[in-house]
Amino acid sequence: MVTTKKIRRKTRKVPIFERMMAFLALVNFILVLFNISYITFRDFYFEQIPMLTKRYDPIKGIESNRDTEKYLDHLEELETKIPQGADSLIVQEELAELRELSIEMIDQNPFAVAHKSGSLEKIKNRIRDRIPNSEDSAKESFQTFWSQEYLTKNGWIEELEWFETEIKPLIAKNYYRGIGESGGLADYFGIIDLPFIIIFGIEFLGRTFLISRRYPSVNWPEAMLWRWYDIFLLLPFLQFLRIISLTIRLNDAQIIDLETIRAQASRGFLASIAQELTEVVIIQVINQVQKDVKTGELAKQIFSSQQKTYIDLNNINEIEAIATRLVQVTVCKVIPQLQADIEALIRYNVEKIIEELPVFHRFQQIPGAENLANQLSERLIKELSNIATEGPQNAYETIKIAMADPVGTKLSNQLVQNFGKALSTELQQEHTLEELQSLASAFLEEVKINYVMRMSEEDVEKILEQTRQLQLKANQPQNNIS
Repeated sequence: MVTTKKIRRKTRKVPIFERMMAFLALVNFILVLFNISYITFRDFYFEQIPMLTKRYDPIKGIESNRDTEKYLDHLEELETKIPQGADSLIVQEELAELRELSIEMIDQNPFAVAHKSGSLEKIKNRIRDRIPNSEDSAKESFQTFWSQEYLTKNGWIEELEWFETEIKPLIAKNYYRGIGESGGLADYFGIIDLPFIIIFGIEFLGRTFLISRRYPSVNWPEAMLWRWYDIFLLLPFLQFLRIISLTIRLNDAQIIDLETIRAQASRGFLASIAQELTEVVIIQVINQVQKDVKTGELAKQIFSSQQKTYIDLNNINEIEAIATRLVQVTVCKVIPQLQADIEALIRYNVEKIIEELPVFHRFQQIPGAENLANQLSERLIKELSNIATEGPQNAYETIKIAMADPVGTKLSNQLVQNFGKALSTELQQEHTLEELQSLASAFLEEVKINYVMRMSEEDVEKILEQTRQLQLKANQPQNNIS
């Protein structure tokens, strides 16, 4: 089956439009994934691809945080004023401003808005490690760091370079994200996604309309359900579900092949439930038949079938045909093979009966009559044997010849009907029916137990592998042709 489907995939020509739409769905889904993961990987983009964050931050409603931006502005101002003299008044003012902004940053935590409070903790830990103090206070460490005495003592260039490397990137990555009109965080990805939704919407309407026109029994709404997986491409929410439509489209366009994955998945699924499912189904069927046998429902269905309207599919009475074939095989094939056994049984019974007759003993005492008596008994045995073996066969051949004309056919049909009625009447006798029902129920119970035992001993994986090998052998002629 798998091989057959692969052959069909190779021979089916995929329209260019199908591939184009599948590629478009792939591009759209990549954009969706990028948008969903943008906040998570923004720090990476900020360091490695700063141009990307500059372009895409507005799409996510990201703006510069005023507090951290102000801090960085004063840092830049300080660096530009140092050449005028480290002890100048403007430098002293900038240092004082940075000390004040450092305290505010720790107290107000502007990183919380962007869920980046961890960045503030990193800043506090790094400044404490750089300038330890007895109280282990980040505020006191900042007060010391942004003092003229400390920077002059440890070197302005070295300390500012350390700050640029260890602290500034953490502050620069902070941002502010506004609230949209819907009450959630601002996100304008819909501006990018809307053209895709419009294109897929037009395609969806066109495809479903053509399906409804191609198949008169399918109306337009039903055709839309036919392409249910394309609906995910039209939803502005739950965008990750578009992977369903994308996967189906890529498979239909023969860009990817999911048949092997589907086959392996179904193979594993079948291996896990095949045994239990088969056991349950077979046991349920046998239990139902067993119940019908015990309650007599099956007998009612069989013996009352003549009074019911029967739906015949091929104008053949299968029961009569089977009965006729069984009679033919029994009379013409089986009974002749049993002639020796029948003759031996008849011989035994005839000889036993004759030996018990007083007349036979007197007849044997007559001189010369002994051989005649034996010949008569032997002839009687032979005739009875021929009647038992050849008689039914000759009778069957006679009936077969008679059936060639309408009268013979009518008589033979009447014989079959009367035979069926007589057999049905006899079988419905209380003792006979009870015995047959008991035997049938016991037989079904044995079948049920023995079948389940065999199923538990079978290796389901081995059965599936045998099935797969048979499928491959069955598909070999097609492979040779292709």
